[in-house]
Formats: sequence, structure tokens, C-alpha cells
Amino acid sequence: MKDKKTSTTSKSGTRGKTAASKKTTSKATGAKKTTKSSPVAASKKGVSENVENQIDQTQKAEASPTVKFTTRISDYDVHLLREGRHFKLYEKLGSFPMELDGEQGTYFAVWAPSAKKVSVVGNFNGWNRDSHVLMVRFDSSGIWEGFIPNVNKGEVYKYFILSNNDYSVEKGDPFALHWEVPPNTASIVWDREFKWNDKKWMEERKSTTGQSRPFSVYEIHFGSWRRVPEDGGRPLTYREMASQLPEYLNEMGFTHVEFLPIMEHPFYGSWGYQVTGYFAPTSRYGTPQDFMYLIDALHSAGIGVILDWVPSHFPSDQHGLSYFDGTHLFEHQDPRKGYHPDWNSYIFNYNRNEVRSFLISNALYWLDLYHADGLRVDAVASMLYLDYSRKEGEWIPNEYGGRENLEAISLLKQFNEAVHLEFPDVYTIAEESTAWPMVSKPTYLGGLGFDMKWMMGWMHDSLEYFSKDPVYRQYHQNEITFSIIYAFTEQFMLPLSHDEVVHGKNSLIYKMPGDEWQQFANLRLLYGYMYAHPGGKLLFMGSEFGQTHEWKHEGSLDWHLLQYGNHSGVSEMMKAVNKVYKNEKALYELPFDEAGFEWIDINDSSNSVISFIRKGKDERERIVVVCNFTPHPHYDYKIGVSHGGFYDEIFNSDSSQFGGSNCLNGSREAYQAESHGRPFSLSVNLPPLGTSFMKLRS
Repeated sequence: MKDKKTSTTSKSGTRGKTAASKKTTSKATGAKKTTKSSPVAASKKGVSENVENQIDQTQKAEASPTVKFTTRISDYDVHLLREGRHFKLYEKLGSFPMELDGEQGTYFAVWAPSAKKVSVVGNFNGWNRDSHVLMVRFDSSGIWEGFIPNVNKGEVYKYFILSNNDYSVEKGDPFALHWEVPPNTASIVWDREFKWNDKKWMEERKSTTGQSRPFSVYEIHFGSWRRVPEDGGRPLTYREMASQLPEYLNEMGFTHVEFLPIMEHPFYGSWGYQVTGYFAPTSRYGTPQDFMYLIDALHSAGIGVILDWVPSHFPSDQHGLSYFDGTHLFEHQDPRKGYHPDWNSYIFNYNRNEVRSFLISNALYWLDLYHADGLRVDAVASMLYLDYSRKEGEWIPNEYGGRENLEAISLLKQFNEAVHLEFPDVYTIAEESTAWPMVSKPTYLGGLGFDMKWMMGWMHDSLEYFSKDPVYRQYHQNEITFSIIYAFTEQFMLPLSHDEVVHGKNSLIYKMPGDEWQQFANLRLLYGYMYAHPGGKLLFMGSEFGQTHEWKHEGSLDWHLLQYGNHSGVSEMMKAVNKVYKNEKALYELPFDEAGFEWIDINDSSNSVISFIRKGKDERERIVVVCNFTPHPHYDYKIGVSHGGFYDEIFNSDSSQFGGSNCLNGSREAYQAESHGRPFSLSVNLPPLGTSFMKLRS
């Protein structure tokens, strides 16, 4: 993530008329013993053994006659929270509709250790800060809790916090499942009920853990993918998206969709990267169950779901996490470690154990309750370096005098270990733009533990190369071949992401040189080369049909362009290359292994041609790839191959079906004549600004 606008809204929430609130007497409920479990599955029942003792030792001033005492939090929960190992806090903190002593209501629990008073305010009590005061636990955990009768699902609320330093503020619930539609900022009491229908998907996901599978990801910003012109150009709802997106992704052949941050955020222009509601899908498009319905529909259609996750920073909006209880609770107090100059936001205090529990719980929450298939972790580079985007004197070295953020490194490792322990069948993907070593290596080998890392160098070098007029490309051959030198040092994913088509960078099609025909041929060539290159694939929405305008989050993609031949041609080519990619093991079976790649000719710079072989685990799974980066076709271009027999052309980006010149090959037989150090030769036609995949016939 780069250049995301910061949040500026700071509303105090919806206020309405006072709702009837039946007065009750504070009363202890039956205590049950808890059974200790692993940190990830920490004490699901969680009723403390010494509830009566807690009441006796609760500070007198906190008791409110309209709040009943009960708890979902055990001593073991508190122990894990303090150790930074409670990874299911979403089962303990927040708001929970329930029944107590025959009354319906809601249990509230919030962590605010520097508060001397915490009350729940909302429409139900006329936002009265004194009528529903929670009780603080005796164990110095800083958790305030209590049950309020007649506060049910759908009620808006905030926590009024009076700090020990007499600072007072109304805050949204850090663990709220649902929020008001921005610009309103109150949390909403909600439940977690949903009947999933993706059992087949989830079982298959488990059964294929560790296996090489195609990974072709469509990156999407929810609110600007497709809008409803008949209704003022509003975005689709979650359920409307569920009726359109799965079908589209299957038509195009993508295996996964990746949503830019869907978590609640006050400022729409942040694209979701300035999160206030870490446990709630944004209410702009519907309820939590509506978002679950969308994921369920995607799974039913065979599409995996990757969520963009932002543990690197959060906005300064008053209703959010910043200065939560009158202290820098979630963020570092020192701005040299706790403030992000690029994004006008706060940086989490990774050294505070309770914050680590918050973040890792949040990651597991989306995998658990929402069945997400992976998390793409944003701005990892900004977490790894203490001097990231800072000048001399604006940062604090670590204890060894270095620039590495040891606390953030530890958090990322712990995050990956926790995720893969609980969900070994999901992906974690790092957006990491530096040469930090072993990002995608296991933690037991000293790595960060991610499954994949974005290959930012490939993206930069490829776009730089393609921007050049073909006549000059012969002098820059290394830009298009250099990525293979380090391609197997990490488990890379090749991104052509949202960051490359905003802020004056232009759309992908307009990055290409030449006349209109050459621009579209270059774009098809880029995609063909990308799918032949080792690694996973990611393409931002609109690029699959040659969107001409830069991406704008306020509007829809230019779907009308599909009526024009060049644009529909790119779309058809994407369908074809995705199909080939998913069907050919040679293209996806060894994506991170040198054994899956072999150069034929890296040195034909005078013709701006490269040729290589992609291989599967089976020796017979071989595909020859030839890319011609000039607008001049080459006929009977000879390349060396190791196997005789027929080679069938299974993909050609220059097909007339895609808007090309139809310089095709059909089937070609390799003949015995040494070339490129191999015993056989294959003569092929090289399409202008095109790429060809030739498969060895079994």
C-alpha cells in the first residue's frame, strides 16, 4: 500500500431518543470451572471460578444498578492476554447478545486499563454517561464488563471512557462486529449467526493442503468494481455482488479474489487502508451476514477469498483506537515509533502483549468466522524497518543499534505461526518491497513464515521495460530477464496491482508505447509473459479488459469498453491464458522451484526475444515459451529443445480472436539438429509483440 489518503472524519455517533431501560440489581451468576486449552483455542466457556470474589473486590464506584454482573472471561483468558498469546479474544471482548436470569440483553467487555470509569452509551439510554457503568475486574487486567438488559441486536452504542488523567471520550468498540454506515461512527450490537453451505469447499481445501495449485488472483476494490447507474451510481451490496462476481470470476478463469481492505473504515478515500473497525466488514454494503453470504457464494463457485489485512497502522479518528483510554494504549507513545509520517496514522505498539493478542486474534477471526482462504498483509516493509520513510533523527534504533524493528518482526513470525497452526490450509502473503531475506521461509529456519511474497522487483522492471519503445528494448534485455536470477530465493507472487494504476501512473494499457494496435499487443504480451513466469499471479480489476482510465474509487470500471474489439480481445485472451494456466501442470506445479524452469536463450537481445521451458514434476509435462518483444514477426525461428516429437501450440497472444495478427504455429515437429546446446531443434513463428506456448505432445 502506498499513498493512501488519511481519514479525516470524527463523528460522535448517532444519538436518538432514550429507550426504555428496565432497572436491575447487580447480581452474580453461577460460576463454572474452565478447562485450560491451547492459546489459540483459549477457554471457550470462560466463566471465572471466583465471580463472587470479583464482585467483592470490584471498585465501589463502578457498580451501576442498571448493569448486572456476569463474565465470559476466565483467569486463564487474562493470563493469555497478558502473555500476548490469547488469539481468540473475539470470543471474549466486545458485545454479545445473550439471556441472563430470564432477561434478554447484551454483555459488554472492553480493555481500558487506564480508565477510572467506563459506561455504555447509546440511543437506548439517551447517551447518558452515568446510567450504565461497567465494572472493572479485580485482577488488574484493565477489562471492564457487565450485562445490560433490554439492549439487543441492532442497538447502536459507544463506550464513554473517563481516564485516570480526567481525559474523557466516546469510543467505538474495538471488537464490534458491526458499525453504523459512515460518516456515523457508533458500533452496533450484532450476532454471529450464519448457516454456511461451503462444507465441500472447506473439506477440499484441507485435503489439498501443501499441494501445488493454480493461483490466479483478481484484486478488487469492492465499491468501484461495478455500480448501479439506475440508482444514483451506488456501489453493489454484498448480496448483489454475490449474484455477479462469482460468475464473472469463473468466466474469466481466476482462481481467487482478493478484496482491498473490507474492514470498517471512516474515510472512503483511504480504500479501506485506514481501519477503525478491525472486526467488522464495512456496513456500506450490508451486514456481516451479507458479507458471509458473499464468501459462501464464492466458495460454492470454486473461488477462494483473500482479504487485505492492515496490522501496520491505524487512523487518528477520535472514535477509533488512538489514545483509547486516555493513554497511548494501542500505539507507541513516542511518535518516532508510534506515528506514520506517510499516512498520518498511528503505528501499533507491537511490544505490548495485549496488542499482539488483539492483532493475531483479528487475523484468526477472519479465517474462523468468515472462512477466508488467506490474508494479504499490507505494508510489511513499513513494519520491518524503524527508519522506514524517516530522516536521520526521526527514528529510534533497536537495542542493538540497528534499524530493524525487532518487535514487529517478532509479531509477524508469531502471526504466521498462529495462523498456520490453526489453519494450515490458508495462505499468508506479504506485500514487502525490499530485499529483506527469507520473508516466505518458515520461522523455524529463521524466516518470517509467509507463504508468498509480492515480487515487486518483477513488477517494476517489467513495467519499466514495456514502457520503452521496442526499438530500444534490445539495450535493456536484462530488465526483462533479471527477475529469474532471484525468482527462487522466495516464494513469489507476481502483482500488477492497484498501486500501479493510480496517482498519475496511468492505466496499464496507456503505459504501453506505439499506436493503438501495438499498445494492446504489448498488453497481451505482458500478460502472456506474466503467466509463463514462475510464481503466483495477481491482476487488478479492469486490467483484464484494458481499462483506459486510471482507477478511481468513486466510480465504476469502464465496462462499456467491452463493446470494442481491442478491449474484448484482451478479455478473451485473459480467459484463454487463465484456462491454459489452470490446465497445465508445467505452469503451476513447480512455481517456486528451479526445477520448474529452464532457459533456452536469454541472450538474443538483438531481436528482443527470450525463450525458456516451464516444467512439471513429470518429465513429460513441458511447455516451451517464446516471447517476441518487437512488432516484427520472425518466421522459422529456431530454438533448441531436449526432446524430439511434436509440439502443439496451446496459447498465442497474437491470435485474431484476441485482436492479434494471427501469426500462429499449430503443431511443429522437433527435428534432430543441435541448437542452444540441446540435441533437437524446433522452428516456430514468433508473432509480433506476442508470446507463444508450445507443449510437448505426450
